[in-house]
Amino acid sequence: MNRLTVSLLCALLLSACGGRVPAPALTTAPPAPAPIVLPAANGPAMAELAVTRIAHATVLLEMGDKRILTDPWFSKTGAYNPGEKLGIALENLPKLDLVIGSHAHYDHFDIETFAAYPDKAVPMIVGPDMQEKAREAGFTNVRELKVWQSATVGDITVTACPGAHGVDEVTYMLQAYGSTVYFGGDSKLIPEMDELPKRFPSVQLALLSVNGLTAMGSQKVMNDVEAAQLASKLKAEVAVPFHYRFHGNWFTETFILSHEGTPERFAEETRKLTPSTQVRQLEPGERLVIKRG
Repeated sequence: MNRLTVSLLCALLLSACGGRVPAPALTTAPPAPAPIVLPAANGPAMAELAVTRIAHATVLLEMGDKRILTDPWFSKTGAYNPGEKLGIALENLPKLDLVIGSHAHYDHFDIETFAAYPDKAVPMIVGPDMQEKAREAGFTNVRELKVWQSATVGDITVTACPGAHGVDEVTYMLQAYGSTVYFGGDSKLIPEMDELPKRFPSVQLALLSVNGLTAMGSQKVMNDVEAAQLASKLKAEVAVPFHYRFHGNWFTETFILSHEGTPERFAEETRKLTPSTQVRQLEPGERLVIKRG
């Protein structure tokens, strides 16, 4: 491909991207699915867990009375669309106890839009090359973690875990009130993740990307089968898939991106590998409660 062709393609792509605008949100929350009651004999006492899928990899996690937001993304552009309405609008978020960010890509760290969140002192744990942007957006309580580093935020322990996505990325283990939750960002499945079950032998909930996104033929995100393999490694009691409705514009979808994973196949593969893991696919706004019997 010659330089002129590359320049024309880049110009077309930039013109198609457009500016950042708020993503549309649901006006009413959908009915909550039936709670999951875990067997009492399978683990220690735990406070109630709840997970609400907002869109893409943005999730509101409740561990006891603590509320944690993952990978905030509340807008869209011509080339980045969540592909679904937000389950909770930014202005309707509850008071948060913690925000975590896995990597600096716009669709996982929309810090310019999230700057409208009023509590600038909310604790924020981020991966590489994110701390400065968060501070520029006005947030004052920001800490970067490297792989296997941990931090305590109130009653929550956060540990950065391995990830890989073409840019520096971390995934996270969150522990509080007898529960351990794994948040996988949009990482690929990598050998370093074999260490996870050694360090965290009991995982109540795994939140996993499944769409197998590739860019220019290079895989960037684990697919549904690989996500099922990771859920099996973790022996997760519950698994919730996300990151499967994102799409770009005509140009990026035709020439740059492809997606192959679905939440349905993730559920099917997980049932084959680990029948004890309960998989729940959540629509935006659905709040799933998990408790021990």
